[in-house]
Amino acid sequence: MTRVITLVLVDQAGRPLGALPRFEVPEPWWQQVERIVAEARRRHGLDVAVLRLLAADRPEPPGGHLTYLGQVTTPPAVPLEPVAVDLAPHPLRAPWAQPGGPARSLAWATAELHRLGRPVTGVAQHRTWNLSAIWRLDGPHGSAWLKQVPRFFRHEAAVLRWLATAAPGTGPTLLAADDTGRILLDHVPGEDRYTADGTERAAIAADHHTLQLRAADYADALVAAGVPDLRGPGLTAWIRDRLAPHDLSAVADLLAGLDDRLDRVRDCGLPDTLVHGDLHPGNVRGDGRRRAVIDWGDAFVGHPAFDILRLTETLDPAAAAPLLGAWAARWRADMPGSHPERAVDLLRPVAPLRMAAVYAMFLAGIEPSEHPYHAADVPACLDRAAAEAKLDVPAIPEPARLRRGAGRDAVRDGPRPD
Repeated sequence: MTRVITLVLVDQAGRPLGALPRFEVPEPWWQQVERIVAEARRRHGLDVAVLRLLAADRPEPPGGHLTYLGQVTTPPAVPLEPVAVDLAPHPLRAPWAQPGGPARSLAWATAELHRLGRPVTGVAQHRTWNLSAIWRLDGPHGSAWLKQVPRFFRHEAAVLRWLATAAPGTGPTLLAADDTGRILLDHVPGEDRYTADGTERAAIAADHHTLQLRAADYADALVAAGVPDLRGPGLTAWIRDRLAPHDLSAVADLLAGLDDRLDRVRDCGLPDTLVHGDLHPGNVRGDGRRRAVIDWGDAFVGHPAFDILRLTETLDPAAAAPLLGAWAARWRADMPGSHPERAVDLLRPVAPLRMAAVYAMFLAGIEPSEHPYHAADVPACLDRAAAEAKLDVPAIPEPARLRRGAGRDAVRDGPRPD
């Protein structure tokens, strides 16, 4: 599947210039813009910064005919096609999606790298959409990545700072960050592990358990640093608030009993901890020697079962069972008297319900032209939550409520970071 691209150009002041002739790029995913920039340079000798999506000929990704807005520093010599597009300002437009936005962010990143003794000799735009803008900055001392994110992802820098102290090597190295959502990351060697098999997923889960066990004693500190607090009733309120504008008839019963369900999850005896929030193999990068979990913008403090459910989400039950069994065995060993399997069963319908709320949050925070990225995700996740609720765990006796603090000694083992 490919994309057909119409690239509408503006100058540095944001004045419309017209559109380049249509061209095709091989990647179907709308937010990937590296090949768009390369084709504009190859075909027309233009250096373009892609700002944002203007229109799509289909309701959701991937593929199709896409119209993007791009900025050039000098008007192109090639004749441009007149095109009617709405370039009016919008209050929800991301800073990097505005004329001059990429240049300002690259100037910040270049200055930060220069301060670190890492001069920049080349830059390349990789991605731009409502959730992030990503650029690679190359130099004689290696590559770094500029990532700029919206307000609801800005706690990623706080998570990376904590990881650097408490669990070095488990995430990317944070080189710099500011208060506008810009972060500068050192390059992590290897590939994104989208094709990870069961053995590799098992290793990811084991590594992540060690991290979550350690983070359990720092839940309050992480919340104080800005990581969202989705523990117990806080999760219920957060979900209901973000899903309020949407049709919730399919999950009405699930929502009505959510507080009680989360009380039963708490009775299962696992601690609240740092949750990645989107722990699929594509958010793990490795080169065979080192493995690092990337993209911590979805992170929150809450129940650890959300991450193992995400890691096994796309697997058939037979492939998922050993991963879930090993995850439960680790938690039982570290939290004597806990009931991790029951926690997973109780949270199965809550996991897609939470994801529906995440996508609803995205929609509420982005301008309408970019809604096709996420509009179909909310009803799809609500349908999954309703389906999981119909397969809910049988009414078996609940485990006795654990004594407050029982089983936490294992969590406190080992030296604390400064």
